[in-house]
Amino acid sequence: MPRPPGSRTPLSRTAGARRTAPLRRALALALALPLAAAGQLTDPPPAAASDNGLSIRPAMGWSSWSFVRRWPTEAKIKAQADAMLSSGLKDKGYIHINLDDFYQKCDANGFIVDDYGRWAVDEKKFPSGIKALADYIHDKGLKFGFYVTPGIAKNAVTRNTPIEGTPYRAKDIADTSKQEKNYNCKNMYYIDYSKPGSQEFVNSWARQFASWGVDYLKIDGVGSHDIPDVRAWDKALRATGRPINYALSNNLAIADAPTWRQLANSWRTQGDVECYCGPGPNGSGYPLTDWGHITSRFTSAANWQQYAGPGGWNDLDSLQIGNGDQVGLTADQRRSHLTLWAMAASPLLLGTDLTALNTTDTAMLTNERLIAVNQDGVAAKRIVNSGAKQVWSKREADGDHVIALFNTGASGNQTVSVTWAQAGFTGTAQVTDLWSGRDGGAVADSYSVTLRPGETRLIRAAPAAGNTVRHEAENASYTAGSTVDSNHGGFSGSGFVNTPNAVGSSVEWTVESASARSAPVTVRYANGTAQGRPMDVSVNGTVVAAGRAFDSTGTWTNWTDATLTVPLQAGANTIRVSATTANGAPNLDYLDRG
Repeated sequence: MPRPPGSRTPLSRTAGARRTAPLRRALALALALPLAAAGQLTDPPPAAASDNGLSIRPAMGWSSWSFVRRWPTEAKIKAQADAMLSSGLKDKGYIHINLDDFYQKCDANGFIVDDYGRWAVDEKKFPSGIKALADYIHDKGLKFGFYVTPGIAKNAVTRNTPIEGTPYRAKDIADTSKQEKNYNCKNMYYIDYSKPGSQEFVNSWARQFASWGVDYLKIDGVGSHDIPDVRAWDKALRATGRPINYALSNNLAIADAPTWRQLANSWRTQGDVECYCGPGPNGSGYPLTDWGHITSRFTSAANWQQYAGPGGWNDLDSLQIGNGDQVGLTADQRRSHLTLWAMAASPLLLGTDLTALNTTDTAMLTNERLIAVNQDGVAAKRIVNSGAKQVWSKREADGDHVIALFNTGASGNQTVSVTWAQAGFTGTAQVTDLWSGRDGGAVADSYSVTLRPGETRLIRAAPAAGNTVRHEAENASYTAGSTVDSNHGGFSGSGFVNTPNAVGSSVEWTVESASARSAPVTVRYANGTAQGRPMDVSVNGTVVAAGRAFDSTGTWTNWTDATLTVPLQAGANTIRVSATTANGAPNLDYLDRG
């Protein structure tokens, strides 16, 4: 069909080997996701990921905002780092200790700045300085995170401070007609990036952070109008030569998701998860959140799912787990909270007081099966959304399906069900309950459970040998320039692949087989033109059906099946369909492997 505008150049996915230990298994799956070379087959999500080599898996750690709020101190941050070790969380992969806002000094005109116009640190709160704090954290085998917002401080412009290493000054780059969003001292002017010295100012700030030992930088208050700042900070962080995980916040526009993905390692998809309903100043103190702030993430996670992948993640905000019911969630709700974050492959950044962890929550946070689901490098799709009943599913690189069933209601039990066909396979699967570790045995065709309000059930379903396994085209690898479209009805999954009209346009699936055998495969396609769109079918690089006919189906909404038998080896196989004429391939919906 005619090509719509837009192109897709995301990561390539290859199968990973199965591991018996959940965390080692997740690492193997995640690290089996190398960057695709230009012009080769590419794989969702539909935008280029940041190529800074960071955040191949979602970040795990702790951030100061939820519990510490506006009163961070050197002693408090050190205490949290100490607790990260003593609790055993570090050993499970929680390695980031992130200092959020309110470490700075302010006066009536906003942030007090140093001699080069950068925010000054409040020495009363941090008497040893930020570098010493970072060194303390690094000595414990942890990573240190920091915080900034776009723009240049009013005090820098008033003083007309020089820009380090340049002949330029603050007034040369500031647009004083507009003020940036800032949650603390306010009074941040826009930077005019058309002016010489603007990039150099951001570079100088990034160099300072790198010299202090920053490993993770959150840039907050970001809106679509701040894309020039986001680009500038991306360039600046790379120029430091230090690996710095780059996170954007908050409530970012999904219309600009390809840009966030290209430039950053994570991006906040909504506003704060905190309810600001505690008894202290500005709503601080317990409770930290409520169930409504958690359930609001379900829809945003579904909407943003396609943009998550190695190198860039949809950030659902902090995990409010660790301090029991006082955070504002029941134990059932906290398990659902962690389950959604794990299924969505969101960063797992705790917001609670690590010095006061209770045993129930520590068991949740250190459950290796849950951590493995988060670290597998795959963001789940919502496949059932019926009132309080929700089901999410993802297929991991080894062929297992991880499925989460939720009752998101605040009252009343719900029986939540899913068929294996909805998850993308048929027949029988060996089921494991991932929260408890219990073996659920062989389950045929479907799975159902009655859940209390706020409760979840998380299972791993390993399809039995001989089952039909569905591989959606939108989750496959495909030629650069292809798009995942949904403008013609009747497709399975979230869309279909529309490749360029060219010889060689192709889609490639990775298919597992328990043994070497001949297996039936079915390619579902639509061809709304009058001409056939023949394709070569190859398995593991060898053409097994040259010029296979994919004839007209009459309309683009009339989907039909092409079935053939192909040779498979034991383990992972690649099955590619490749157009042999300038008309390109038909629209491709899925491949079923028998």
